[in-house]
Amino acid sequence: MHIYHLQVWLAVVEESSFSAAALKLNTSQAAVSRAIAALEDELGVSLLVRGRFGARLTPMGDRIMHHARQILDLRGCIDAEVNLQKGLHGGRLRIASFRSAATHLLPPMIARFSQRFPGVEVTLLEVDPSGVEQELRAGRVDIGLLPLPRSEDFATWEIARDEYVVLLPQTGAVTPDQLTWEQLSLYSFILYNYAECTSAVRNYWAEWGQSLKVAYEIKEDSTIVSMVAQGLGAAILPRLAALPIPQDVQVRSLPVPLDRVIGAAVLSEAIHPPTVFAFLDVLRGTGLFATTAVP
Repeated sequence: MHIYHLQVWLAVVEESSFSAAALKLNTSQAAVSRAIAALEDELGVSLLVRGRFGARLTPMGDRIMHHARQILDLRGCIDAEVNLQKGLHGGRLRIASFRSAATHLLPPMIARFSQRFPGVEVTLLEVDPSGVEQELRAGRVDIGLLPLPRSEDFATWEIARDEYVVLLPQTGAVTPDQLTWEQLSLYSFILYNYAECTSAVRNYWAEWGQSLKVAYEIKEDSTIVSMVAQGLGAAILPRLAALPIPQDVQVRSLPVPLDRVIGAAVLSEAIHPPTVFAFLDVLRGTGLFATTAVP
């Protein structure tokens, strides 16, 4: 029996609503419905009656609710004892991230976490966003950084926004800071090959009714930046993906701003160790890692 399923069930009972329980748990209504269905299937009984006035307990649900609360209370006692003993000075934290976030966002955050909890073993795996999802689903990592939004299988938190910028070769001519569509139409572009960023750029062009001329599709962002420096075309990349930007490459804004939302993700239907919540505090600047927190 999954503790999470009991937590979801009791949240529905307390809120008398699947949607209100989803808001309370910071998850989707579909995830709440799946958890309740899984619990009822496992027990072989109906625990809730759904109607126009919300969700209410069946007689069987009413009989076992007290036992469910006891289970969750005992689990809380176990967690408290374990956390007291470990004090987050042991255990491990496994992180997966796409390259630019792993390079430019995570190192200082891992350093802050490790300074506070030196006994926690931290590992970092660098893979593309689809690889991050696979590692999370397989249970090989605890927390992932990837562009949002993601599927309802994950609970996510926004931690940063990364502006898409235009990279242009140096030509000697003065280029305005804010480009127009007419100016952009003069360039052929070097795009990512099979990356989420490519879809975002193509959708952006289509949304504004523009034609995107593509000269090359390249797998590595560093190669794209190098090709722009050699005058082989322009590029549109999230700023973090373009770093470090050579001096002979101009950086300009798009006619209408476009951001990549970077988030932290964990499996929504899983029990997570205290290290995960501590690192989420680092990423979000909350809890022990709030800017106003006293060491």
